Amino acid sequence: MKKLVLIFLTALLVFSCKQQEETPKEWVLKEVIEPAGVNPIGIAFLENAMWLSDGDHNRLVQIDDAGTIVQAIDSLERPMHIDVKDGALYVPEYGTDQIRIIKNGEKSFLPISDSLDAPAGIAIYKNEMAIADFYNNRILYSKDGTSWMSFGKEGQAEGEFYYPTDVHITTDKIWVADAYNNRIQVFDKAGAFLQEIGKDQKMNAATGIFVSNDEVFITDFENDRILIFDWEGNLKQELSDGIEKPTDITVHNEILYTINYRNGKIQTYKMQ
Repeated sequence: MKKLVLIFLTALLVFSCKQQEETPKEWVLKEVIEPAGVNPIGIAFLENAMWLSDGDHNRLVQIDDAGTIVQAIDSLERPMHIDVKDGALYVPEYGTDQIRIIKNGEKSFLPISDSLDAPAGIAIYKNEMAIADFYNNRILYSKDGTSWMSFGKEGQAEGEFYYPTDVHITTDKIWVADAYNNRIQVFDKAGAFLQEIGKDQKMNAATGIFVSNDEVFITDFENDRILIFDWEGNLKQELSDGIEKPTDITVHNEILYTINYRNGKIQTYKMQ
């Protein structure tokens, strides 16, 4: 009898541990950062410094964890979704139709022979770059940052765009926030369509995207929420409390940062 009880207790313990292991983890609110006088559009981290593009004030600002502005870079023309590489900030300027590079206080433009029309987002992965070319309804992609290919055109079919606003590159894919088609589109690096994500969630302006090793984050601007999918396109989580017109998201040091254009707040989340 004692032997049977021991077997039962052991089985119960194993089952309990398995149940705990299978409990899905979620992003939980950590804190809210409130920078004053900033209407953020894009976010990126340069050597652990948080930078925001403040399009309404034509500047970039670096803020600390309390929301205090540490420094500002002015005289930009509506900076959008930004990225970083090798100590430099790469800034799509919606107003100049160019990509600004800012490093050590020096400003230059990324040389592109093709004409952009209101670039809204840039993504950098190793030597690769991709640009969301808003009014041209296409993506420009480069394997080396010098020679470029273009894919996409205006439309609603697979591989077509209606004002793409942001883009992200992973090892073998290019992910696009196809804003006013209200979806995410995924492509290989030859520009061939692979997958559509988020159509069933009835998004209204999918404006900002970030892709981690196992999750895809998208800002649903008009619906005041962040949607989180797995790579197969299954919805895992929705964040909406306190979210007001979100424009961008990123994960840095295992913390999720979401920025809200309307109230200027940055909400941070941790996984638990």
